[in-house]
Amino acid sequence: MTHTFEVTGMTCEACEYKIQHLFSGVDGVKSVTVDRTTNAAMVEMDKHIPLSSFQEVVKPYSKYSVNEKTATPILIEETAPKTWFETYRPLLLIFSFITGVSIIKAFHSNIFEITHFSWMHFMNNFMAGFFIVFSFFKFLNLKAFAESYAMYDLLAMKVPAYGFVYPFIELSLGLAYLTAFQPQFTNWATVIIMGFSSIGVIQSVVDKRKIRCACLGTVFNLPMSTVTIIEDLLMVGMAVLMLII
Repeated sequence: MTHTFEVTGMTCEACEYKIQHLFSGVDGVKSVTVDRTTNAAMVEMDKHIPLSSFQEVVKPYSKYSVNEKTATPILIEETAPKTWFETYRPLLLIFSFITGVSIIKAFHSNIFEITHFSWMHFMNNFMAGFFIVFSFFKFLNLKAFAESYAMYDLLAMKVPAYGFVYPFIELSLGLAYLTAFQPQFTNWATVIIMGFSSIGVIQSVVDKRKIRCACLGTVFNLPMSTVTIIEDLLMVGMAVLMLII
């Protein structure tokens, strides 16, 4: 069952994520699509949910109001689903560029030495590129990222300010790998931060929650999936290898 509610008071993209986050927390809601240009929130639900339930969750935020003017069941127009590659194309391209540059930088040669490949240099360069590039996309709209991140990260749910701090943490880790600053500390920090972050991602995927992944900020509409889990655990795995090699 799908209902469309009129939500007024939304002024920016962060507002859309806030309403999506609030509505997604209502028991029985499967997915939420919000469009501030039409003041609409399309809610897919397992059963009928009264309007009062949605009004209750926005009550602490006086700028928003929800009414039932358009709260009637609607038919969803069938559209051709995107392929896996089309959905994750931006993420795949970014990973390809970072991987390519890291491979090139991992080769060492001079006039007296045969060219050789260093896995340690590759992982260090990859981690630097990953954290710097991914933090860049988050900084494009820090507020919207924080709103989206709070939908699934365990710490950001409890402490919303952490969503604003996280991109700075990623940038700091990227610069630390780039400059080889305290490798042991940097690798342990990566294991702890990315390992903890993956817990909320895994829970969301297991619960089959239809929410947006904030790994690339809010520039791309990437769904939360096992790809996000692999992304986080890949960073943890590389950091562990760099600690034991």
